Amino acid sequence: MGYALDFGWLNGALGMIASGAAMTIFLIVVTSIIGTILSIFGATARRSRYPILQKAVGAYVELIRNTPFLVQLFFIFFGLPRLGIRLDPVVAAMLAMTLNMAAYTTEIVGAGLDAVPKGQKEAAAALGLQPWLVFVKIVLPQALKVIFPALTSQIVIMMLESAVVSQIAVRELTYEADMLQARTFRAFETYFIVTLVYLAMSIGLRRLLFAAGRRAIAGGMA
Repeated sequence: MGYALDFGWLNGALGMIASGAAMTIFLIVVTSIIGTILSIFGATARRSRYPILQKAVGAYVELIRNTPFLVQLFFIFFGLPRLGIRLDPVVAAMLAMTLNMAAYTTEIVGAGLDAVPKGQKEAAAALGLQPWLVFVKIVLPQALKVIFPALTSQIVIMMLESAVVSQIAVRELTYEADMLQARTFRAFETYFIVTLVYLAMSIGLRRLLFAAGRRAIAGGMA
């Protein structure tokens, strides 16, 4: 006998799907804001004149980029309690996602900083501006404009990777999908719908970020 599709369960499941999607959005909003801020500090530290800072940030970036996100998540949630540090699943998920994203975006932001012509920094300094003001007003806006497409892609990728946090019982979209398919025994239909939800969220997030970027820092980026 052929498999008969059945979406009759969907009306009763919309609340769970919406709740899971809302948690996924919450996680990526918090992660994106904190991770991007940390990456700016990290990229700046890697270009500072202090070797200790350079090596420390470099080691952190290499550690995170060369180990699986799932292992990082399990280390924080299951490993840290052995040291007496117990975190709520949502807090552990946000911490793991933030540390992971910050490592990748540190390299992205660094590439943007390197792309700003040195002459602009020298011209600003010649006008008597303080170094921190040169960085905030001159260097950083131009760097963000250069790396904005890559930064946007990394945020979307991190949102999709957030599905992993279902493994520590964070009630995001994938977790709710697992619960639904276990309840309905309609695995194909459940994950098909959830795939469409992730697709819609990814496209929507990308368009939202580009729309915000054009107004805030991108200056008419196509």
